[in-house]
Amino acid sequence: MSAARGTVFAETMTGTVRLRGEDRERPVRLELTARSEDLLLPHRTTAALVTGRLRVAGRADTAVTGTLEVSPLARRRIHYRLECELDSERCLLEGWKSVTPRRPLASMTTLPFTLTAGDGPEPAGTGTLRFRTATSLAPFLASFRFPRRDDPRAQWAPRWDGTAGRTEVWYTTATDPATGTGLWLHHELVAPADGSPAFAHGWAAVFPPQGKGPVEHARFGPLPWGPAKGAGGFTADGVEAVPGRLRGTAGGLSWDLTEDAGGERPLYTFPRWSWRHPLLPAAQIVPSPRARYTGTVRHGTSELALRAAPGASARIYGHGNARRWAWLHADLGDGDVLEVVAAVSTRPGLDRLPPLVFLRLRKDGRDWPRGGLRPALGRAGLGRFTADIGLPRWTVTGRAGGRRIAVRVDQPAERTLALDYADPDGSPAVCRNSETADAHVVLERRGRGGWRTEAQWTLAGTAHAEVGDR
Repeated sequence: MSAARGTVFAETMTGTVRLRGEDRERPVRLELTARSEDLLLPHRTTAALVTGRLRVAGRADTAVTGTLEVSPLARRRIHYRLECELDSERCLLEGWKSVTPRRPLASMTTLPFTLTAGDGPEPAGTGTLRFRTATSLAPFLASFRFPRRDDPRAQWAPRWDGTAGRTEVWYTTATDPATGTGLWLHHELVAPADGSPAFAHGWAAVFPPQGKGPVEHARFGPLPWGPAKGAGGFTADGVEAVPGRLRGTAGGLSWDLTEDAGGERPLYTFPRWSWRHPLLPAAQIVPSPRARYTGTVRHGTSELALRAAPGASARIYGHGNARRWAWLHADLGDGDVLEVVAAVSTRPGLDRLPPLVFLRLRKDGRDWPRGGLRPALGRAGLGRFTADIGLPRWTVTGRAGGRRIAVRVDQPAERTLALDYADPDGSPAVCRNSETADAHVVLERRGRGGWRTEAQWTLAGTAHAEVGDR
């Protein structure tokens, strides 16, 4: 197996914990997803980032994040260090499995742990978790993945190879957590279908929260296309969208932002191969799905100061815009993120089909559905995800792998900006974008008793959405 692969796996443990001040033990359940940039090999020490949930009966159901050190031979331990929340107080859950050859199974499946909170001398709780081989071994082994290690910075590099009739986009959206203001930066390369020289253009838009004024926007370009050597992104006459930096001027708007991608791996909304091999009419990828933006945006006489504003940077490459489309980016919190693209192609024959849905939900560090084409094509044409595209509301629903999802997006007219596009062949299109949209997402899982809600999220004015047509 190539050394350019990492390791992902999921683990579930159950047991008991006695919390400080209590005279009885409570059932506890820990569900984790670990992700390492390295291959997990038993003779090595492997470090991994961990996300998941801790459930303490009657006291807590909280997200956890932290680190895991797997060193069964070199150090004879598997060390867990996880941050969580108990009674609105930040806690550290720490413990390790002490691996011994005399009791290999028991030592590798038993995790004594301690909960600490604050500066007090006494721990907030002590307990023991166990990996139940009878019920957890099969799903544990089935969860292992060895994904290629993707460098998000590499996904910023221009894809255009000089072919006429192509368009390439770098775009960033963000929400200021202090004011609720939305931001949209769009950078585009167009190679006209008639073979005339390629050019760059784009725009910036600021979306005040509801009731705080109209959307402001300004365009830049067209400018000759000639990216700076080694820039690794979009550069045109002082406007830049490169790894870690976004800056430029458009009319009365100017911006200078740094991007912290947080080490998050790219999110492939379309199949991974479609980005590397442009066989589809267009493909989209999100190199920075959970980035944080810091800097200033000046619009008119106002200045917006962003401090670790949540958002994302994405890429598009293809022949032009769809006949009709809808798009959603939703930061769901606790490390979860949802990306949706639903589109009707302009190609003859395909333009008569219902919208094809490409949906990717990253929850607890894992991406669902597993197959890149599963939402769009289903299985042998059956079970495709469906979209009802319209304004001010559009929806997407679908089912795959024992889960189903329902997405509802609302784009109020006063929070939506209409802008015109032109394809490389000159065909016009119009997008209606809102960086302060509302969204409601329900994820359900099928069990013995039928469907039950696994998670649901409501975003009020923090969803990023768009509907376009011709």
